[in-house]
Amino acid sequence: MLKKSHSKLLIKLLLMISITSCSAQKASDYQSQAIDSREQIKPWQYSQNNAEKVSDLTELINIPELTRFIDQAMKHNPSVQQTAIALQIAYAQRGIETSESLPQASLNSTSSKNEGSNTSYGNELNISWEVDLWQKISDSIKGAEMDIASSKANLQAAQDALAANIMRTWLQINLQQQLIKIEQQRLTSLEHNETFIIERYRSGLGSLEDLDDAKSSSASTRATLAEYNELYAQYQRTMWQLLGQDTAPADITINAEFPAVLQPLASLPNQDLSRRPDLQSAYYTIYAEQYRSSAAYKALLPSINLSAQLTGNALFNSPAWTLLSQLTAPLFEGGKLRAQADIAELTAEKAYWSYKETLLNAVNEVDNALGQEQSLSRQQGHIDDALKSANRSFANYQTKYRQGLVNIIDLLSVQQQTFDLQSQLTQLIYNRLVNRIDLGLALGLGISK
Repeated sequence: MLKKSHSKLLIKLLLMISITSCSAQKASDYQSQAIDSREQIKPWQYSQNNAEKVSDLTELINIPELTRFIDQAMKHNPSVQQTAIALQIAYAQRGIETSESLPQASLNSTSSKNEGSNTSYGNELNISWEVDLWQKISDSIKGAEMDIASSKANLQAAQDALAANIMRTWLQINLQQQLIKIEQQRLTSLEHNETFIIERYRSGLGSLEDLDDAKSSSASTRATLAEYNELYAQYQRTMWQLLGQDTAPADITINAEFPAVLQPLASLPNQDLSRRPDLQSAYYTIYAEQYRSSAAYKALLPSINLSAQLTGNALFNSPAWTLLSQLTAPLFEGGKLRAQADIAELTAEKAYWSYKETLLNAVNEVDNALGQEQSLSRQQGHIDDALKSANRSFANYQTKYRQGLVNIIDLLSVQQQTFDLQSQLTQLIYNRLVNRIDLGLALGLGISK
């Protein structure tokens, strides 16, 4: 049989629930919508040839020194370290949320002295605890746990992006060295032409205009060479910056030749995209905001607080206990709680659309990279054929020029075309190799921890 006081408390509880429960509602299930959106992605638009199945981004390029660079960068790169600290903050925030589910205690001590009397002391120990009747505090804790999962994914994304940037920069240094070598060969050939023109002029077979044309081409090439040398130095400095240091390691030399870069195999979109840390982070953010939205709506419901107060001069010498229980329900706060719940729901919806945007960008990145692989392959084949033809043509023009059948302008034009095609082919090879790194990143390949 319920006591009369307990019956009244139960009646009050039921009455308050009936008044406020109509104001509360369950948040939308955005995380399920996110999963459905990813599963509905159609197969990739492009097929692949000679693609390799790899599990890590670093498997695309097998260079021990490059792997060592990446390992070093994970420990010293400032951007990655900031992301790692953000993860630690997320852990600390969960501790704050967890503390709300535990009893709270405070101790107050006072002293007073009146004229003609001894000093008196008073102590008061207060203990309070909110009963998590509707799992509101539990939802807040779960939201903080999802923040941790999102931060972990962000850290993985930052590490993967850093590794990809180091690999791209390595290839960029390869590229600049090769472009410098081509321009040096161009300059050597042009200077040789200047000498040959002077000899012909002295023999009465040429003109000073031919010499001016040759010198003009040489000067232009020297300007390009100066630009490439500076770009080479800049990319070296970029590499050391990515590694978290300001000078180059004394025992590392990056060769000019391009390394072999594997083409990663793309499988099913749902399988590929589920590995991407940016999508994982966006998904966990939806979950976190859903939990916070649920907690915000539950704040509209009644809450029960239990408290105890222990008082006494010596606290534990003849103390006096006071036990209290309090049932509260939000009846009117100017719409504050309802607005907070609405904001939480809208924040969850915003997180869903952010996920959707990230998903669409991811699909676009993969399709673009797959398409680029095919396009760059075709371009590389065509430029390679053009270069072979240009080399044959240049050899023929050299013979004709020595025979006086063509002028210097024709020879320089063919010569410039040959070196231009060499530079273009080198740039295309670089673009294709970098695109494979971009494809690996788009497919969710990362670095192992």
